[in-house]
Amino acid sequence: MSRIDIHKTYKLYIGGKFPRTESGRYYAVKDKKENFVANMCLASRKDFRNAVVIARKAQKSWANATAMNKGQILYRIAEMLEGRRAQFVAELITQGSSEKSAQLEVDRAIDRLVYYAGWSDKYQQFFSAVNPVSSAHFNFSCLEPMGIVAMIAAENQGLLGLVSVVAPAIVGGNTVIILASETKPLSAISFAEVLNSSDVPGGVVNILTGNADELMSHMASHMDVNAIVYCGQNQKAITTINELASNNLKRTIFHKKNDWLDTDCESPYMIEKTQEVKTTWHPTKV
Repeated sequence: MSRIDIHKTYKLYIGGKFPRTESGRYYAVKDKKENFVANMCLASRKDFRNAVVIARKAQKSWANATAMNKGQILYRIAEMLEGRRAQFVAELITQGSSEKSAQLEVDRAIDRLVYYAGWSDKYQQFFSAVNPVSSAHFNFSCLEPMGIVAMIAAENQGLLGLVSVVAPAIVGGNTVIILASETKPLSAISFAEVLNSSDVPGGVVNILTGNADELMSHMASHMDVNAIVYCGQNQKAITTINELASNNLKRTIFHKKNDWLDTDCESPYMIEKTQEVKTTWHPTKV
């Protein structure tokens, strides 16, 4: 007897849970031969606002976690991704990658997580400073997380493009809400399953799927978002984000990269981009 295939419905990932979009909308994901693969949630403004509330609640405790703990958690994510390597390779092939490029993308995503896990207890020393002053004080500069970072992931590399911006932001103590690639979203929600089975606290990473043109203005204008990261080369989108982000002096970060495999896509400066510099004065005499 023939049977009916069970096609997966990929949900959103908000607060460590997998809710459906509140709008009830979805879109079909197809493979390179235009065959139906799965339904993907089409996130709404309300979904994004809900994610911001949850990310804000999670941010303080995550920022206060020790550098060692954050590094261990990133390494644990890498371990879990390594254990599901074959699944991610298959998903990338389904979305149009060759077997060789799919394997390379998954391996580089794993290695990138390990890379930032290693920087967890080192970037403060790298960027902090003792500043010379003329008064009887010690003057220190160190980094603090910005808070909530909204992100629009790269379209061309659905897994590596997402990991490459999420990892440095969270290792620096931020919480993130990222909109996955619209055309290659399968591995993004599978990556959410990896996060959910690792030690990442709920709300630290929130993953939405849907249309960037629909959500971009809401992400850039939300008054409780501290920074926005846009991966792409659409100049109209960059202009819109800059204009809307200025309403609350939100930091804007633009990555116009075509290939996230490049070695310059991993750097401690990727951590520094989502940090604020805090300067402390301490008297040398009482």
